[in-house]
Order: sequence, then structure tokens, then C-alpha cells
Amino acid sequence: MTEAAGATGIPVSTALRHLRVLTARGYLVRDDLGRYSVGPSFVRVALAAFQSGPYARLTAAAQPALQRLAEVTEESAYLAVRDGSEAVYIATVESRRAIRHVGWVGRSVPVEGTALGEALASEVPNPGQVPVPFFNTGAIEPDVTAVVAPIHGSVGVVGAFSVLGPAERLVGERLDRTAEAVVDAARVTSLALFPRLAVPG
Repeated sequence: MTEAAGATGIPVSTALRHLRVLTARGYLVRDDLGRYSVGPSFVRVALAAFQSGPYARLTAAAQPALQRLAEVTEESAYLAVRDGSEAVYIATVESRRAIRHVGWVGRSVPVEGTALGEALASEVPNPGQVPVPFFNTGAIEPDVTAVVAPIHGSVGVVGAFSVLGPAERLVGERLDRTAEAVVDAARVTSLALFPRLAVPG
């Protein structure tokens, strides 16, 4: 509360009133130590802006492939976009397994040092070609493996699919099959967005 008052230049009593209203309406969440963080109402507004704004076409085109990706891999599948030096997860279809990766929609991760960042920052010499998969284990969370492929547009990478799951499960043939599924999802979505990218023959 004190930090919020200092950052906004308003009296502590005024900051408290604002924080209470925002918390009551679900825009903020207060923990036992008195710290505030983003609440579910704020996340819903942010996601609605993503889905009705400049990323609406990407989200709509990606949704069928995202659903199939989660079904085929049996792991949680995400759609992400780049925001400067960060990558933001904007949509997901969660795994149905009891032990699964959840809760990253609306979360941002660094571009540097992550498979997702590598995919979003990758070069696209020929957008019509099959995308290259990227892998990483433990970059953000221990024992979590990410398998990622970029979604190509007419002028570069416009997003990426990411499958996240327990590292002990995503190994060997299962990891290979997951990579194939992620690449296929990215290719299908790229062609749905930009049919002219199809390679003849």
C-alpha cells in the first residue's frame, strides 16, 4: 500500500481506498503479507483486449490447432506472442492429465534464454517452409520442458505454439512426437493466416 501511494504520488489513505475497491472488484488480489498482484478481472480484460484487438485474427486461426495440439500430446498447449524483450502467453488448452502444467495465460517470460523466445525471435528465410522446433528444460520452472514452434506470417514470425509438460514425461519418442505435433500446428496455423505461403507441390 505504501509503495503504491509513493509510486502514484497520492496520500496513503487515498491509495488504500483505491486498492480496496480494486480488490473487491477482482482487479487485484492481496496476500497475507499485504502485497497486491493482478487479479482475475484484470486478466479477463487483458485477454479480451488481445482477442478483440490486433491479435484477434491470430487467436481465431490458432484455436483449432491449439485444441488438437493438447489432445495429441496430452500436455498443456499455449499460444504466445512477443512483446519487446518478453513473450506473453495469450491462450491455452490445458492437459486433462492429473499432473499437468497450468496457469500461464497472461504471464510473460523473457525472450532471452527460453525456447519460446528463440522461436519468436527466429529468422524466417522462407515463410512457406516447415517451421523449426525449439526445446528447453528448466528455463523458467525446474523440471518443466518446453517444445515450441514459430507461427510464420508474410513478414516474419507472428506468434508461437508451446507445449509445456513434466520433463520426466517429455523424453525420447514422446518428445519427438510432441515436436512433430507442435511443428504441424504451427504450419497449419501459418497457412490458415496466410494461404499464399503454401509451397507448391
